[in-house]
Amino acid sequence: MKVPVTVYTEMTPNPATMKFVANKHLLGTGDSAEFRSKAEAKGYSPLAEELFNLPFVDGVFIASNFITITKTDNLSWDFITMELREFIREWIFEGKEVLIAMPSKIAVQSDEDDAPKKVYAPSEYDEAICDLLDEYVRPAVASDGGAIDFRGYENGVVTVVLKGSCSGCPSSTATLKGGIEALLMDHLPEVTEVVAENG
Repeated sequence: MKVPVTVYTEMTPNPATMKFVANKHLLGTGDSAEFRSKAEAKGYSPLAEELFNLPFVDGVFIASNFITITKTDNLSWDFITMELREFIREWIFEGKEVLIAMPSKIAVQSDEDDAPKKVYAPSEYDEAICDLLDEYVRPAVASDGGAIDFRGYENGVVTVVLKGSCSGCPSSTATLKGGIEALLMDHLPEVTEVVAENG
């Protein structure tokens, strides 16, 4: 017997994204995958691949029990929310694959940014920074339909990657500087700045 699937929507601070929350887990806790094109989703997420066939889908972010969709500018959410919600609900209800492989963090890069990502040497502060992000930042960012990944610490600067609704959100800079930077500097005097790297 199939269990009923419900999907509800939540607005995010980013006007270009909408969060679609399911009543079942799609990925393991703490896991997330972000796709910016159909080509990026190919071989990783059949659901994201299908969503990119819709002309107004510009990005797909999948986390524990939600999918955040970034839309193109040419349509209002009023016209597409019901269609997207029903599409996602039906997909999950039918038991189709959401994610078949986790994309490599290094392999998935946007076309305009082919430069290899900087590799950070492990530091004595990495664990403390990750613990603070896990405890205070991740739950808040997830509730807004996004995610944050720690990239590295070097010379007082903490580098993070913002994903989902946080990527390109008008208020992400305020969150980064006013929230995350203040929190880390308060707990770790060695931290002087927090910067976001493009995902």
